[in-house]
Amino acid sequence: MTQPNTHRGTSPSMTVVPDPDWQPWSQAWTRHAAVLTGRTDLHVVVAPGAGGGAPECFYPALRRIEIDATYIADNPVVADPRKAGHKRVVPTGYGLLVHGAAHAAHSQWQTPPGTAPILAEVAELLEESRAERQQRTRRRADRRWLRHMINAVVHPGTAPVDDAWHAGVLAALLLARVDARILTSKDVTSIRTAVTTVLGRQRLRQLRDIWKHAHTVNDTDATTMIELARQWCTILGIDPTQQPQIPTADPGAFPGRLAQALSDFLATTAGLTPADYQAQLHHRQHSAPSNWPHTTPTAQHQTAARHLADRLQQARTRHLEPGVRSSALPPGRLHPRHAITADAQKAANQTPTAQPWRQRTQLPPPKPTLHLGVLVDLSGSMRTYATELSSAAWILAHAARRGHAVTTTIGFGNRTTLLVAPHSRPEQILHMQTEGGTHTFGEAVKLADQLLNLRHARTLRLLAVVSDGALADKPAAQKLITTLHRAGCAVLWLHLTGMARHTFANTTSLTVTDPIDAVTRIADAAVTAVETA
Repeated sequence: MTQPNTHRGTSPSMTVVPDPDWQPWSQAWTRHAAVLTGRTDLHVVVAPGAGGGAPECFYPALRRIEIDATYIADNPVVADPRKAGHKRVVPTGYGLLVHGAAHAAHSQWQTPPGTAPILAEVAELLEESRAERQQRTRRRADRRWLRHMINAVVHPGTAPVDDAWHAGVLAALLLARVDARILTSKDVTSIRTAVTTVLGRQRLRQLRDIWKHAHTVNDTDATTMIELARQWCTILGIDPTQQPQIPTADPGAFPGRLAQALSDFLATTAGLTPADYQAQLHHRQHSAPSNWPHTTPTAQHQTAARHLADRLQQARTRHLEPGVRSSALPPGRLHPRHAITADAQKAANQTPTAQPWRQRTQLPPPKPTLHLGVLVDLSGSMRTYATELSSAAWILAHAARRGHAVTTTIGFGNRTTLLVAPHSRPEQILHMQTEGGTHTFGEAVKLADQLLNLRHARTLRLLAVVSDGALADKPAAQKLITTLHRAGCAVLWLHLTGMARHTFANTTSLTVTDPIDAVTRIADAAVTAVETA
């Protein structure tokens, strides 16, 4: 389920099961909500899974603030919520409470019946920063805690594609918080650059005028909020009467500048490098289920990994070309500058590192690093292939280190699973388990692109897919494949013999007879790609 961008609901989408372990937090924060809001009729529910899919949500009709306990801590005994100092122990969780209190105190208007969903969504997006600005004006110290919860309420998948709608969403959620005096201009430099690239300076200025106007709207003025939402849509080129529904991202488009800027922003606010943040995100979203079995690789697996590494290494050095190499000894052409450096090093009783002689010889040509992604269909029809392809993932990962390659293996089915990450050498073989469906093929391709830079021409790129091609969304899959093909990434599609198949354009399609054949074809394709680079 996609995390909502707004945090005010009409009724919970799911029933929250009270957790006795978190009951002291619910009671303590219910009492504290009166201090934050000035209202005595509210109650707070803290429990795992609360919030209707969001980290926090306020339900006006129920006079209830729900907070997902997983954003507070793993264990409720981390702090005593009755003591004032607990907020410093769980700043993100307490920030969510303040955010919910801001809505409870200042989001008094209700969307009029019959309002187009897109207008209601835009109005709620504008309400996020408006409510926080009002809360900060009334309680200046709350800004500190509202800054802490930004990483929780802004989802990393908020801007999956570069289009006007999603650029506007980022602007409303982050740039508007600068004018609400929650974030600073420096905080959102990358976001502003990406949004400006997509929208242009003029449209962004017009959107800013709208959210600044929204910040001055009365707490109960629904009419003005909906009118501002209508103006927002007009600026983005959307007619709510013709397109009343909330726009969705094109599943056949790769993430772009907006997604990268958002990832960098969230990494910075979390105090992590972009690489570390992405690694944590992938572990949280795409790690294998805990019930998938592990086995110790056999001597046969280790031999296969060494053999493949040797093949990759030979492919890089098979065709020698005339070249020049440095040498500490003659024969060759002497370079005086390097000779003087070598003499100086000797005079200083240092080991000479300068190599003053240049020799003509036959050398392996420089070749780019191979980036190989393997996508495995985990639908029920792939059951007989799962074991061998799991072993292949281990073999490829270990061969890549010696063979100057980077590989990753990803399974797609009802969820996307990162079996082996790039640059990793797993000690054990993780065995994939088949399941129903192929719904996440597009997500798997985008994950492989993110991990291996499949759309960037600086490397040698190959994507191998083992599947019958019976995907849930074939047009979107074809669009993704075509994008990779045009970017110079070869796509190898391995079909299973004896099964119905769908052949995609811009792929090299092969039929394999058994799992061993599939593994051999992938290895051969990798070696051939390096040889011909």
